[in-house]
Amino acid sequence: MNDPLKVVHFVNQFFGGIGGEEQANRPVTSVVGPIGPGRPLQQVMGTEAAILGTIICGDNYASESTDATLAEVRRLLELLGPDVVIAGPAFDAGRYGLACGMVGKLAADMGIPAVTAMHPENPGVQTYRRDVTILPTGASGTDMQRDVSALAAMALKLGRGDALGSPTEEGYISHGIRELTTRGQPGFVRALDMLTAKLRSEPFESEVPYHKPESVEPAPPVTDLSNAKFGLISTGGLIPKGNPDRQTSGNPDRYYTYSVEGMQALTGDDWEAFHGGYYNQIASDNPNYILPLSFMRQFEADGVVGSLHTELFTMPGVGTPVEKSRRMGEFMAREIADAGIDACILVAT
Repeated sequence: MNDPLKVVHFVNQFFGGIGGEEQANRPVTSVVGPIGPGRPLQQVMGTEAAILGTIICGDNYASESTDATLAEVRRLLELLGPDVVIAGPAFDAGRYGLACGMVGKLAADMGIPAVTAMHPENPGVQTYRRDVTILPTGASGTDMQRDVSALAAMALKLGRGDALGSPTEEGYISHGIRELTTRGQPGFVRALDMLTAKLRSEPFESEVPYHKPESVEPAPPVTDLSNAKFGLISTGGLIPKGNPDRQTSGNPDRYYTYSVEGMQALTGDDWEAFHGGYYNQIASDNPNYILPLSFMRQFEADGVVGSLHTELFTMPGVGTPVEKSRRMGEFMAREIADAGIDACILVAT
């Protein structure tokens, strides 16, 4: 009987049981054995693998102290000597996804197979999909058991050194790398077969997948700013202090409107940022960075712009699927049109 594979698991401060955003600056630390999502991971892998230790790092620390993070993670991996590294799952958490990808790439550079899992729209996917095997997840942890099971199966396969099939066969996100292969039929025969299937309305799969980007006709420019009414929109997670409406830090189901009538500027005493995709403190100290009310009031006073709408529009844009964004955009557009707004300033992060 073969010895169980040696596994090291990487998680952020939240899944490591240290704390939430207030602990996001925690440096790299480690514990023996599995914790958090590592426990169901270990349960699924059973006797085929053992999680020797869990590496924990705060999301902010990983993104702001990259060299120190990589140095300490490398030291721990050299100390533990795993056969495979598992990171996450990170779901739609942008900083966490980037950290998982970074650790996975480090492991791969050290010759250690690595796998992580996150939402396909997580920025970690575009940054690290060429370097790390990434499994798709939902936006949140509601399907944690399913995602953990997929991670466990892939980790066992990678740890054993089994060859991976295509993304379609294995269920991972494409690395975006084309490989030369041989097929049973020449290209013109396969092309004619696909054309025939298409003409017959039969199912077929293109060998060159193409996702056509959405084309949006731009609105005509505003010719006279001095008579135009402006709206202010932020996807930076602007909220009233204390978050009275319990907005989420990402993947929102709705946007919010708040009155700015009579206000000359946004202050950190009354407003703050709550967003899972960037470091929030600077924007919380001066919320005008993510919604420039103070500058627009100056333009209004100088006659550069006509007026400002009495309400601002705000939401955290991170991790929001395209379809959900489109739906909220349609509602917002109708509200903007009904208010007689001529143009909008949209501040993203």
